[in-house]
Amino acid sequence: MVPTMNNSCTSDGLIRLETALARLFDNVRTVSETEQVSLEASLDRVLAQAVVSPINVPGHDNSAMDGYALALADLQQNDTLPLAGQSLAGHPFSASLPPGHCIRIMTGATIPDVADTVIMQEQTEITGQGIRFVQHPEKPGSNIRSAGEDIAQGSQVLAGNHKICPQDIGLLASVGVATVTVYRRLKVAVFSTGDELKLPGEPLSHGDIYDSNRFVINAMLSKMGVEIIDLGRIPDDKEALRQAFLSADQQADALISSGGVSVGDADYTKEILDELGQTSFWKLAIKPGKPFAFGRLPNSAFFGLPGNPVSATVTFQQLAAPALRHMMNLPAKAPVELMLTTQTRLKKRPGRRDFQRGKLVYSDRGELQVQAVTHQGSGVLSSMSRADCYIVLAEEDGDKQAGELVKVQLFDQLLQ
Repeated sequence: MVPTMNNSCTSDGLIRLETALARLFDNVRTVSETEQVSLEASLDRVLAQAVVSPINVPGHDNSAMDGYALALADLQQNDTLPLAGQSLAGHPFSASLPPGHCIRIMTGATIPDVADTVIMQEQTEITGQGIRFVQHPEKPGSNIRSAGEDIAQGSQVLAGNHKICPQDIGLLASVGVATVTVYRRLKVAVFSTGDELKLPGEPLSHGDIYDSNRFVINAMLSKMGVEIIDLGRIPDDKEALRQAFLSADQQADALISSGGVSVGDADYTKEILDELGQTSFWKLAIKPGKPFAFGRLPNSAFFGLPGNPVSATVTFQQLAAPALRHMMNLPAKAPVELMLTTQTRLKKRPGRRDFQRGKLVYSDRGELQVQAVTHQGSGVLSSMSRADCYIVLAEEDGDKQAGELVKVQLFDQLLQ
């Protein structure tokens, strides 16, 4: 059941973005099933449990640079020490360091026992009696990286509910972890509805349009690392639409469609959803993206996006994507926001939060600023392609003049 929260609406009954997100989080189910995958297959998977290091990193005291290892106390009697051998990475000095001697050592090589200092080669001279140290520290420990200094054995390397990125794979490899326990991939079904929709490459008849929303949504879902079930285009036929909803509900954790959520839409979406589950049609206090539907089918969550391409993109990024991250067991991720000067006048009527498409620019003095891209209509998808940020104007804001400070939300990885 999707709750109502009228006290979190605007004066004209529109639902605020934060309220809509809270409803989504309260009414979606997180994935609980887990599986083990190899390190090579773990990219973009979500850890189901913390990873603890089985070893110290580094595994032994080692040199931070090329130079000479010695016991610093030996230099109190003589600034020249005979050379007893060498220690290379992978080929340590295996004997015990004789008193009053030093060894040649390379970066990453094991520090021999007794030695407590490494002196860089630039502070030495080679003589007939051995290595003369023209400079040396006052205290031992210089230029030595201690065992476990980076990662101690038994310490947490990565926390649970963490999405594995490329550098994490390198980190896990560095501690010898070959497999990890992750949540199974979230399954998301996507389809488009409408007899007027054609695939790119197909000829257009009078009144036809190309299906762009499904391509944008699938691309963003791909970046999220979910399993996409693309059900294609569904004609404006009640039984075909019902079968699409039933098929999606059987296969997926979530279903996303675009169009058919506005008042007066001539289709069967609301009628079928009322038969199969519990769904609410919302009017959001955001622009673009006022119409939005959310609810539950027997086995899955349903997200109904507006039909206009910019509205569909914005509502997916601002609402559906955070809810899907929650279903994937990922923590909420705050957007990167800045306060910047706008170079352009911004038209705005109070009432809804406006996500105007913007472009970061530099002023003549090198200051980072923002300007609105032209053509801000909810059907103008080219505005998203030309932009790299949103200019976010609050519900109560009116017009902004050039030179005023405005809030700018950088596009996240879904739109980069």
